[in-house]
Formats: sequence, C-alpha cells, structure tokens
Amino acid sequence: MPSAITSIVERRVVEAKAQAVGLKIDATELQKAADSFRLKNNLVTTQETLSWLQRHALSIDDLETLVYDTVLSVKLAEHLFASQVETYFMERWLDYMQVVMYETVLDNSDLAMELFYALQEQEIKFTDVVRHYNQDPELRRRGGYRGLVKRKDLTPELSAAVFAATPPQLLKPITKGKKTYLIWIEEVIQPILDDALRSQIVLELFTTWLKQQVAQVDRTKILDPTLIPSITL
Repeated sequence: MPSAITSIVERRVVEAKAQAVGLKIDATELQKAADSFRLKNNLVTTQETLSWLQRHALSIDDLETLVYDTVLSVKLAEHLFASQVETYFMERWLDYMQVVMYETVLDNSDLAMELFYALQEQEIKFTDVVRHYNQDPELRRRGGYRGLVKRKDLTPELSAAVFAATPPQLLKPITKGKKTYLIWIEEVIQPILDDALRSQIVLELFTTWLKQQVAQVDRTKILDPTLIPSITL
C-alpha cells in the first residue's frame, strides 16, 4: 500500500476509533502541543514558523492538522493501552535490559584469542586493540564503544553471551562466520518502568494495533469515506 494512502487510512482509523470511544481534543491541548512543536523545532517567532513551513512545503492548515493528528493519536494510544503497560513490561522484561559495551571485530580467531589473554593479563588496553585491529573507522574513533545496547540490537549468539555477563567483564572471543568478536561489558542496566519507558511501550502497542487495522482495509475501497467507520475496531 503506497505510503500516502496508508497515512490517509491511519488517520481515518484513529479518528473513527477516537469518536467511538468518545475522545475529544480541546483548545488547551492543541495549544500546548503546538507550543511544544515550535519549541522542539526552535520556531520562536511567527516568521521562523512561516519560513519552516515554506521549507517543508506546508501551509498553516497543514501544521494545524499535523498537531491535531498527533494529539489525537497520543490521546487514543493512552486510552487504549495505558492499562496494559505493566503486564506487557513484565512479560518482556528481558527485552528492555540494556548493556554498556565495547566491541572490536577481527577476521582472525587465533589472533582474537591471543588478544583476549593479553587483555586478561592487562598487557594491553581494550582501546589499543580497537585502534590497531578494528577495520571500522567510526568504531575506532570511539574506542570500540557501542553505547547502550538492547537484545534486539545483537545476534542471538552475541546476545546470549552479552546478557549473561557479570560486569565488568571481558568476554571470551565469540566467532560467528568469518568474524570473531572481542567484547568488554562495562555495565548491565536493569529495566525500570519509568515514564519514558511507559510512553515507549504505549507507542509500541498502538503502532502494532494501527498496522493491524490498516491491514484489514479493502484496497479497492480505500478512499471511500464511509469505509473506516465500518471497520471492526
């Protein structure tokens, strides 16, 4: 389904469901969202806002629609899924764990093992290994730092070893295909259901739901304005 049509259908699904459950957006909510949008995009003055709209080939009406649709989607997502967050989080607790890790990738497994023992004996620093042996220039500049990494960011082989680590810990070389990974785990971060993660989970649930609704739409009737209200929501 073309993205433009998908966007139209998504909007109609959201509007239909919001109407069905009795959600309304008042002027205060819209103004607050508009102010947040301008702040996020550094649009302090009216002229800056108009210039931004011109650069993005948008009208003031387009901006108002964008803000309204965003507010309605957020409000509907909260209405539908806020009560499901804690259960969802507990069922997928492991998926939200993160590690702070450093990594270097080598083509020679024997060399990787030699470096592993040298690192264990503190004969060489991990950053030196990265600088001398890693082929990724960006990773070299960061000293092998991968930052905060989730399970989904890693292959199953790496994930199993990484999240079983007791930091700080240097993992024994892991060979996958022609590549061998040397990984230093600095910290394992246990997930906490704070406001940011709660919002993330609500968005995940809402996005999944919306895709399911769009997939049910008959493409031959996609632009029929009477279609969306007839969908089972």
